[in-house]
Amino acid sequence: MKLDKRRRQEYKTNFHKRLILLKARAPRLVIRKSNKYILLQIVESKNAQDKVVYSVSTKDLLEYGWPEEKQGSLKSIPAAYLGGYLIGKKAKGLKERVILDTGLISSTKGSRVYAAVKGVSDSGLEIKYDEKIIPLKDRIEGKNTELNLIFNKVKGGIK
Repeated sequence: MKLDKRRRQEYKTNFHKRLILLKARAPRLVIRKSNKYILLQIVESKNAQDKVVYSVSTKDLLEYGWPEEKQGSLKSIPAAYLGGYLIGKKAKGLKERVILDTGLISSTKGSRVYAAVKGVSDSGLEIKYDEKIIPLKDRIEGKNTELNLIFNKVKGGIK
């Protein structure tokens, strides 16, 4: 039990929320943010032990045509959407509906987390979400910014 107390004190794990997610017995879409990138994973749990089935970082978008000089924008809303779109395409064989696991990231309307959820949904994976909380289409596509051309190029390259 010492481990539980330590992880709770370090603000790394909310065990109440984790227990609820584990009881669902469904694969989880885990989204974590770092200072440079957004990490997306599809995780399955058996006997409270997690196994990462699919994993994508927004750094992977560099392989799909994201320019090197725009590497600083790999945690933007368009990059989060494309990361979600990419993991959804990778996990095409997943038959079950996934549930969202944001960990300790606070739930904010129109955030990068929900841009990633929209990308997962648009790729064909089934995930439950409310349309009101998703960022506007202009923000996702990077309209009125130079990310718009990059967004369309990268999305076209993901198959």
